Amino acid sequence: MINALHTLVYAEDPDAARAFFRDVLQFPGIDAGGGWLIFRTGPSETGVHPSSWEHEGTSGGTDQRFDVSLMCDDLAATMGELRGRGASFEGEVAEEPWGSTVQLTVPGAGPITLYQPKYPSPAVEEDAQPMW
Repeated sequence: MINALHTLVYAEDPDAARAFFRDVLQFPGIDAGGGWLIFRTGPSETGVHPSSWEHEGTSGGTDQRFDVSLMCDDLAATMGELRGRGASFEGEVAEEPWGSTVQLTVPGAGPITLYQPKYPSPAVEEDAQPMW
């Protein structure tokens, strides 16, 4: 039985990225040996998206096969808290139909999406029920 989702962040400077997840994001974790830190990230959800699309008169596509985003319940408050711990952001908050998003800079790795969903997230909704 699958009981969790394991994600990977590849970084040119893994020590800086690991310190960011440990010290700025304050994710709890373990040292799996030799400085290889594994962090608990809490609830998760997985969406499956098309690699090309047409929507409301626009079309697009991506060569990406996987993506990692961080979710929060109050984007403005989370950004303020993270800035207080030294985090920086690229660009402004963008309002998308599915959520409010911003690019959070992971030192040594690059940007990662931080967002506040506008949908009832099955990752955090206690009464989320299977739809099928």
